[in-house]
Amino acid sequence: MNRTTLSLIAGTSALAAVTAFAALDSPSASGAAAPGVAARLPVERTGLLCPAPSISDIAETSYTSFTPVTQGSPSGGKAQLQAATVESAAGADGSRKGGRGKDTRKKADRPVLTPKAPGTPVTGDTSGSDTPALIGTADGRFAPGWTVQQTTEVAAGTGRGLQGVNCGAADTEFWFPGASTATGRTDYVHLTNPDDSAAVVDIELYGKDGALKSPLGENLTVKPHTSEPILLSTLTDANVSDLTVHVGVRSGRVGAAVQALDDKSGGDWLAAATDPAGSLVLPGIPEDATDVRLIAFTPGGDDADLKVRLASPDGPITPAGNETVHVKSGMTTAADLGDVTRGEAGSLLLTPTDRAVPVVAALRVVRGKGDKQETAYIPATAPVGTRATSADNSAKGTTLALTAPTATATVKVTASAGSEGGTAVTKTFTIKSGTTQNVAAPAPSGLKGTYALTVEPVSGGPVYASRTLAATEDGVPGFTIQTLPNDRGTVSVPRTDQDLSVLQK
Repeated sequence: MNRTTLSLIAGTSALAAVTAFAALDSPSASGAAAPGVAARLPVERTGLLCPAPSISDIAETSYTSFTPVTQGSPSGGKAQLQAATVESAAGADGSRKGGRGKDTRKKADRPVLTPKAPGTPVTGDTSGSDTPALIGTADGRFAPGWTVQQTTEVAAGTGRGLQGVNCGAADTEFWFPGASTATGRTDYVHLTNPDDSAAVVDIELYGKDGALKSPLGENLTVKPHTSEPILLSTLTDANVSDLTVHVGVRSGRVGAAVQALDDKSGGDWLAAATDPAGSLVLPGIPEDATDVRLIAFTPGGDDADLKVRLASPDGPITPAGNETVHVKSGMTTAADLGDVTRGEAGSLLLTPTDRAVPVVAALRVVRGKGDKQETAYIPATAPVGTRATSADNSAKGTTLALTAPTATATVKVTASAGSEGGTAVTKTFTIKSGTTQNVAAPAPSGLKGTYALTVEPVSGGPVYASRTLAATEDGVPGFTIQTLPNDRGTVSVPRTDQDLSVLQK
C-alpha cells in the first residue's frame, strides 16, 4: 500500500462523506448493477509536518503556506502551524547529536502564518538555529491541496547555500537513497510525531555491501508532538559515501526527512523517494548541472537491472557509458553520470531491462565548480496525477520542469495571486512523449511577493514535475529542487445508496 493511501487512512487527510445506514450495493450482495464511477471530492482535513530548518546560527528561513482554490470545498475552516517540542541529545559543544543520550526538550516560538483565503499564499520568516519543527493542520476550505514550503538560506559553513523542503504528511515508512556518513558530511534524519501517543521507529542503513550494524537505530521512541533530529553518524561507525536510509514505524506515525549537509559543496533536504517500483522517474535535472550521481537500492530479494535514459527536450537519450545499472538486492548502488544534461533540460528515466524489480532511487545534483559548488537532491517521485502544488516562487529564480515519459500530455499551469498583490494567470503547455521541458512558467500580473504554481494535466499521458529555486550568493549558485507529486486535494469516494435492509440482517 502506498504512503498516500496510508496517510489518508491514518487521518492526515480525512473526508466526511458517509451517509448514515449507507451500504455499497454490489452485484454479489444484492444482484443490483455495480455502482458508477467513484466521485472525487475535496478532502476536509490535512496535516503537514515541517522539520527544524537549520543547525546554523546564521540561517534565514521563510515559510510559505498556500491552498489552491478547489471546487466543492466547504466555506469554513482554518489552517495553523504549531511549534513541536524538539527532542535532542546535546553534545559538549551544544550541537545536536541524536542517538539515545539524555534528552534536552525545548520549544521555541513558531513563525505565525495566518492564511486569509485559498488562492493567495501567506509567508512568514524566522532566523537562527533554534527554530523548531512545525506541526500543521488545515480543515474545511483550507485543507484540499494545502502546501507549505520551507526555504532556508545559509551564508557560510556546513551546508551553506539554499535548502528547501515541502512540509510532508505523517506516514509509516520512508526510503532515502542518497544519504551519507562520509567525512565532511553531516546528515540528520528528522522524525516528527504529530499524534497524542508515542511512535516507535526503526532506522536501517544500507551501504554498497548491504545492511550496516546500527543497534542504536532500533526501537527509537518519538514522544507525542515532538521532533527529534538524529545524526546518522551516531548510528554506525562506518564511513559510507552512499547510504540508503529506511525509516520504518512499528507503532504510530511520523514525518521524516533527511538533511544532507556538506562541508565544501553545500547541502539540501533529501525528501523521501516514492514507493519501490519497477520503473522510476526523477524529473528536473538543472541544465547547468556539473555533476549528477544516481543512488539506487532494491529492498526485495532479487537483483534489479535497469535501463538508464535521459528525457531531453528532443526525446530520450541513453547516456554513454551508463546505458544500464545493476542493483544488487539489499545493497546501495551508485553511478556517476557526470554532466549528463549537457546544457539542456533533462529527467532521468529508469525502466527494467527485463523483469521488473521494485527499486528506490535519488539523484545527487551539483552545480558550480571548485569551492563554488552547491548540492541538491531529486528523489524518484510519483506523477502529478490530478493536481500538484508548489509554493514560494519568485519572478526570478524559479524553473518548472515537466516530463511526459510515455505519451504526449497537455498541462495547465496556474500562477496564483502574489502574497502581497497580483492577479492569477494560467498558461497551457504541450509536452511531447519522452521529453522534458523547462517551461516558461507564468507569473501573476502585477506580482508583489511570492506566488504558488499549480500543475494540472488536461489530457494525454502521465506527467512528472519538479520546481527549482535558484539564488546566487557570492558566486555560489545556490539552488534547491522539490518534486511535485499529487497534492492530495481530492479523494475518490465510492458511490453509495441507502439500504435499510442491512438493519434486518
